Amino acid sequence: MKSSITNDLNDCSDNPRCIVDLVECVIRDSDALERVIRYVIGEEGHLITAANIAAYMKSEQRKVSPETIANYLNAAGKAFLIYRAPREDSIGKRTLKINEKYYVVDQGLRHAVGLSNANAIDQVLEGIVYMELKRRGYDVHVGKVGDKEIDFIARRGDTVSYYQVTYLLGSQQTVDREFGVFDAVRDNWPKYVLSMDEFPQTHNGIRGINIIDWLLAKE
Repeated sequence: MKSSITNDLNDCSDNPRCIVDLVECVIRDSDALERVIRYVIGEEGHLITAANIAAYMKSEQRKVSPETIANYLNAAGKAFLIYRAPREDSIGKRTLKINEKYYVVDQGLRHAVGLSNANAIDQVLEGIVYMELKRRGYDVHVGKVGDKEIDFIARRGDTVSYYQVTYLLGSQQTVDREFGVFDAVRDNWPKYVLSMDEFPQTHNGIRGINIIDWLLAKE
């Protein structure tokens, strides 16, 4: 009987060493796996589907089915290399079934696969904030508001908070984009814009916070 990577991983989901051994045994095409992981890390914080990755692999002269890619992503998630952030309609309050985002557990892995953090500072900061929210015990989704996007909707218990992440609020256009995305969210839960600005701005009750200060703050 043919067994999928997903089913095999379920038998040792609490044992990282078991997962590594199993992946080495089950995944036959390690080069394809490495290319998929590198693509996902490079596209951190961008919407991704298995079909997108399959198209990329085809452009690299590698034919890998979306089903196999989905198994690779699941295996990488089980091994705690990447984390999946589902997307939800923030107005209709429903989870969307396509176009999810993935975040890498450690930004140092970008260097490990030959990518530069310096050339992707917005992605790196977004990934750092995502992992910190997970560390603090939040369930984290990406929000869709019409044709706009909220970086993170964080839930813990009965509380909800919203986050936008950007490198710098260096122009009025950036300020309008990052703060304005919350205009359509009609609730009273806290909303934040995190940036590397030394003196962050606050607009209409939406608080700007320096990312380093936020990371060091005690909840």
